[in-house]
Amino acid sequence: MAVVTATSIGIHLGGDPLFSEVSFKLMRGDRMTLSGRNGAGKSTLLRILAGEAENDSGSLSFQKGARIALHDQRPPRDQGLSLEEYVYSGRSDVIATERELERLEAAMSAGEHDDETMRAYAAAQQQLELAGGYRWRDEVLTVLRGIGFGEEEFPRPLSSFSGGELTRASLARALGARADLLLLDEPTNHLDIPTLEWLEEYLKDLDASVVLVAHDRWFLESVGTSVLELEAGKARFFAGPWHAWRKEQAARQVALGKQIERQQAEIARMERFVERFRYKATKARQAQSRVKQIEKVKKNAASIDPQDRRVLAFDFAKPERASQVVLKMVNGRIEVPGRVLLEEANMLLERDEHVVLVGPNGAGKTTLMATLAGDRKPAAGHVRLGHNAKVGYLSQHAETATGDGTVLDAAARETGLTGQKVRDLLGAFLFSGEDANKQLSDISGGEQRRLSLAILVASGANLLLLDEPTNHLDIESREALEDALLGFPGAVVLISHDRALLEAVGSRTLVCENGELTNHMTGWAEYQKRRDEAAEAEQEKAAASRPAGKSGNARRGGSPGKEVARTRRRVENLEKKIEQAEARLAEIEDELSDPAAWSTPEKSEKATRRHDRAKEKVASLYAEWEEADQVARETAEAATA
Repeated sequence: MAVVTATSIGIHLGGDPLFSEVSFKLMRGDRMTLSGRNGAGKSTLLRILAGEAENDSGSLSFQKGARIALHDQRPPRDQGLSLEEYVYSGRSDVIATERELERLEAAMSAGEHDDETMRAYAAAQQQLELAGGYRWRDEVLTVLRGIGFGEEEFPRPLSSFSGGELTRASLARALGARADLLLLDEPTNHLDIPTLEWLEEYLKDLDASVVLVAHDRWFLESVGTSVLELEAGKARFFAGPWHAWRKEQAARQVALGKQIERQQAEIARMERFVERFRYKATKARQAQSRVKQIEKVKKNAASIDPQDRRVLAFDFAKPERASQVVLKMVNGRIEVPGRVLLEEANMLLERDEHVVLVGPNGAGKTTLMATLAGDRKPAAGHVRLGHNAKVGYLSQHAETATGDGTVLDAAARETGLTGQKVRDLLGAFLFSGEDANKQLSDISGGEQRRLSLAILVASGANLLLLDEPTNHLDIESREALEDALLGFPGAVVLISHDRALLEAVGSRTLVCENGELTNHMTGWAEYQKRRDEAAEAEQEKAAASRPAGKSGNARRGGSPGKEVARTRRRVENLEKKIEQAEARLAEIEDELSDPAAWSTPEKSEKATRRHDRAKEKVASLYAEWEEADQVARETAEAATA
């Protein structure tokens, strides 16, 4: 049964239609991503699904008793709550059930043993079991840890956290709600890469329907199973992964005769993206098969508002040539008050190298970047620029886009350009006409970032130090930045949580972690692949060294009935995973039935590896299921003994 079905949903704002004829049906396990320009109605649609806004036309139907959870960018209202109290409040139904059980237990202790009381108590016990039993708080705290909070932070009041931390707390509350329909508006904001990867796996294992809005292309490709496109007031549903929808969208424009050169480039970009994504893409199995739908686009032709087609497009001017080594740090120590972030850190950057700098939040990446830019001095060691090196530094906070005056004033002040030249520069960054006369105090985060990029492009720098340059940028603007950096002939050091940008731009990876700066002569995805393989090998080694566990009827506490229910839930979850793994194996075998998959030795080797991994996954799950089933049967026998 569908969790939610939307039929011809529409809404008007100020008398004008925001969107109309929005239709889709989502089952458990479906994860639909929303695509559209800012203002297209994505967040409004999420609020309609959450019951916080009403649609003007069409209808919505939900599975009976469906629980709905919404995460958006609004901060928690009651900041007097502790962090754990706030995330627990997402399970208000379970809290109410626990209170009902306490009331009934008190009544029973007082001598009430009538049939009605006993039936109510049994019903409440069953409700609690279905909600996870008395260990439901442990499930919520597991999510809180996954989102990056430490146990020492759980009792802290919300008022003591930063805006970014409160956004993560809101996400943890929504994830921990055990919703049947999970609605996520920009869930990737303020997450580092390890947390992003945790969230991807969590969502893919979730037995729920998910609707989400995000600007992280890697995340969309990893998580999404379908796309709902909102464009110029119209909606189009696409069943398939994000990259296949993008190729179909570009091909549709080609079929309409619009911006053919740009759209052909868009198709090529998606092909490159799939190739970059390949090491994580065994789960995005449609990657090589769904593009056939491009042939069907002519019958889907529809008019598109020209304003919706405005896109950021720019190139860095060819800078002056610098010496071979443009930047060097020797034995650097990077400190903040009370803490050493890096010790004896060394790096060398040549004039045409594009390097990415990665590491967990708090490891010192931003402080290191500010040190390389000359905004702060190392506590020890030294940083040197090469001959004729000119630094262009873009910080996380876009300081170049602050101050008094208008956008035009700031651009002229920072670049030295005047007249039509400065207006041409701003026009390339979507500040045309009156947009150039906006007061700096009134522009959005995205506009601030575009203005900072415009100033950077005009700087003539041959060494770019970029700290989270995609903050507040939509997907189209991120891709414009990607294209410009790929064509930049100077040196680049890039910090970003946008993994698609990291992999596209970087040919070398610097890792800032555990007080060390290490160098890896690969792009980000290859570095991450090797790191994951090493971690898996370490886990397997540790597992092999442990003595085999016993599968007796030991109980972790609680009644025998709870333990029986817990072990049966584990068996049922494994059965679902086996179904999914077998379906994936069948799909891979369908793909590999095409002779093209075996046409070269390289393709043959790759096909064999994919097939073997899929078969091993199925076999591994069956082995795990057999052990879990044995435990469940023994536990049930012990409970009835």
